Amino acid sequence: MTDTIFIKGVLIHARHGVMEHENEVGQRFVIDLELYTDLSDSSRSDRLADTVSYSHVVETATAAFKDTNYRLLERAAGAVADAILSTFARIRAVKVTVHKPHAPIAAIFEDVGIVLTRSRHP
Repeated sequence: MTDTIFIKGVLIHARHGVMEHENEVGQRFVIDLELYTDLSDSSRSDRLADTVSYSHVVETATAAFKDTNYRLLERAAGAVADAILSTFARIRAVKVTVHKPHAPIAAIFEDVGIVLTRSRHP
């Protein structure tokens, strides 16, 4: 059985990108997370100790995303996925979506980004 915890719309200012000004000024990114785990214990016990703390997940994801400046969103998302899987033993897999709504693209667009899914057992 796999259940899902989701966290959507985490806003983070960071300095990722291949353009020099992206590394100097930075920009806003939006992160969505889906955490795949078994919630059967917590759904019966009503104890935080039997689940994953949303707050701690957001802290972990934010630190992993901001601590290093990456050129590629793929690498930044990979850092988030790696940090979550290494920190939270209850999480079997994670889906990380990174939106870069102000990417330096010469076009009018609503959103651009990547979706990366990682699991403990590929």
